[in-house]
Amino acid sequence: MMIIKTSVLLFLLILFLNIGAGCATLPNVSETIDEVPAAQDNRQIVSSKGALSPQQSKAVMERLKRSVNQTDVLERHTAVVESVTTSPLTKGNKVSLLADGQAAYAAMFKAIQNAKEHINLESYIIEDDETGRKFADLLLQKQAEGVQVNIIYDSVGSLNTPAAFFQRLKDGGIQVVEFNQLNPLEVGGKWGVTHRDHRKILIADGKVAIMGGINISKVYSSTPFKRKKNKKAPIHWRDTDVQIEGPAVAEFQKLFLDTWVKQKGSKLSGQSYFPEIKAKGNALVRVVGSTPGESNRIPFIVYVSAITFAEHSIHMTNSYFFPDDQIIKALADAAGRGVDVRIILPGITDSELALHAQRHYYSDLLKSGVKLYEHKTSLLHAKTATIDQVWSTVGSTNMDFLSLLNNDEVNAVVLDKKFAAEMEQMFVRDLADSKQIQLTKWEKRPLRHKVREWFVSLFVRWM
Repeated sequence: MMIIKTSVLLFLLILFLNIGAGCATLPNVSETIDEVPAAQDNRQIVSSKGALSPQQSKAVMERLKRSVNQTDVLERHTAVVESVTTSPLTKGNKVSLLADGQAAYAAMFKAIQNAKEHINLESYIIEDDETGRKFADLLLQKQAEGVQVNIIYDSVGSLNTPAAFFQRLKDGGIQVVEFNQLNPLEVGGKWGVTHRDHRKILIADGKVAIMGGINISKVYSSTPFKRKKNKKAPIHWRDTDVQIEGPAVAEFQKLFLDTWVKQKGSKLSGQSYFPEIKAKGNALVRVVGSTPGESNRIPFIVYVSAITFAEHSIHMTNSYFFPDDQIIKALADAAGRGVDVRIILPGITDSELALHAQRHYYSDLLKSGVKLYEHKTSLLHAKTATIDQVWSTVGSTNMDFLSLLNNDEVNAVVLDKKFAAEMEQMFVRDLADSKQIQLTKWEKRPLRHKVREWFVSLFVRWM
């Protein structure tokens, strides 16, 4: 979901102009699962040298399966995802976990500084603050050195950023595209204010991609330690990115270039956007992107089917949690069959309405055996999950209707035991900063709270 930065009038305008968006529906994942065979021997994995043979692909999956406890996430879930996407499962990737903005920004600055040919940056929010200006200065420096810089920013997400900020970038030779401008007179073709580019991707030379939930804003630059010691310090935003090196980078590049063309960006030429990439690690990675109008809504199917096939554990963090009935049922069914389902959600928020809305879902989930926690030391903005200690995802997709139905989103799905272990360690650290919601106490909260949560939940499709 988008960070709420606009006025009530803008919210009402969005609601009025896009009331029809509420009629859109998410796909029936159970039908998709039923249509896909339990086994798929012709699965194909792409390596740095091209597509593996079916026999080689099967051998790769078999080695991974032997390294962890038995789980259908590696077989049946993967088959379901392959039935709805053309994005391949890529072999030979190095995936580095970047917990929080400071780690992510350090990796981004290094990637930018090391770039020799081009830098592609796509972000929902780029703010004109000390962090945004630091990025701008470095990007202008690289452009002056002959490295072509291309930027896509979202019109609504960056609404508070003055035009002069982007004009300075353009004057320095950087090519800038504003995604889905708010003024319908500036848009040639179909216009809709709820169609937002919620992706956060940085690609350097087609060889390194950094992506996740982190925007370009100073709110990610603070530390949780200062907040603990000084209650007046800026609220720390707890978020997660990953850096990926290897064949999967080409899939992020495809998404960026596709958006660039759709938004009528100037022709990009003279650069090698798809260089030859050597294997960098052992992780299997699939890049999952989506845009409105797709009937399959791939991130949604990825989440629901992964939860459905989990056999041991589901450990999830999400920043805006307004799940539809299929997600609720999948989580409840998983807990009912003995899966350890734990979800960390925000306890501190940039939107009181979002906090009230997410709490509307607590009672049913708690009764089904799902364990819920609220993060108390930071504003949780991460969208991550680890399942059965081998399947992980990090990305921009929230469990809300704007993300699942209306936004351009992107997630990286990683199949790797070692990376999953790092994700689990991060989850344990987040648990230590969270408070568990107990059903008996939750049921005793004041009636006015229950009524308020119910009322706000009526509008979750537009939040």
